[in-house]
Amino acid sequence: MALRPIDNSLPIIPDGLRPKKQAKVSIQPQKKAAEISVNDENKAPLPQPIEASVDYVASEDLKPFQDPESNIQSLVEGLDSKDWVKVCQSLNDARRFSLYHPGLVLPVLEKVMLVVVKSMKNPRSALCKTSIMAASDIFNAYGEKLLNSTDSTAFDQLLLQLLLKASQDKKFVCEEADKSLTAMVNSIAALPLLQKLRGFVNHGNLRVRAKAAVSISNSVYKMGSEEIKEFGSVTLLQMASDLLNDRLPEAREAARSIVLSVYEAFTENEKLDTEEDWQSFCQSNLSTIQAQSMIKVVSSQIS
Repeated sequence: MALRPIDNSLPIIPDGLRPKKQAKVSIQPQKKAAEISVNDENKAPLPQPIEASVDYVASEDLKPFQDPESNIQSLVEGLDSKDWVKVCQSLNDARRFSLYHPGLVLPVLEKVMLVVVKSMKNPRSALCKTSIMAASDIFNAYGEKLLNSTDSTAFDQLLLQLLLKASQDKKFVCEEADKSLTAMVNSIAALPLLQKLRGFVNHGNLRVRAKAAVSISNSVYKMGSEEIKEFGSVTLLQMASDLLNDRLPEAREAARSIVLSVYEAFTENEKLDTEEDWQSFCQSNLSTIQAQSMIKVVSSQIS
């Protein structure tokens, strides 16, 4: 049986007339510059930022200015800079002025001290240490003038920051602050300095108390008997009594040194029967517990 043609069948197209298939092209998106890996061996590495460095210059290596009068204004401008490296450089300039041209800094000394205090609070260790070194040179250059020619709050803030920095865990900052406190004790008369230090005996930070106790002990050690009497032997013994029970051995050792200095001043009069008169003095002016502590410190030293 013959098959009927199907009208809706696809027409047969000769091979030569068939359209050729187009090759598919895959277009990859180009990488953005930010997406190129720095480890790509065909790409140059990006330049790394250069970290600023600061040199710590010892006091003996500082040089005077050839024309200090023309440099004093740039000192003030540098101290006001927001660039911490520039501030470091200006603090070193302040050290040079203090050591070799101190008279030129006197009109702006308080401002310099406040910048030193601000820099000590900065988290950058390089700036902090440079400011502490500046404080040492300022103490050596001006001594008691710091108490007379500046606002007392500027000195009080400087003292507090030095005690705090001396109490830190960063060894190189702590050691530099200790040096600065020693320079302070050596350059400022004991009587006015003790008035500044006595308030820190009861500070809430036990490390600050200990550092203050050491400075008090060093100040009392260089005092004569008349100065100790002028400040008050009983006042010193009361301060020492509080510190003898401190948690830190550094504070307790400083307290014992204070007691012995007071005892030596007390016994300079050869007519005294030293031990008996010392006991009587302590019992008359101190509480029973305080007196017993003072007597014990002296007896343990002379026995």
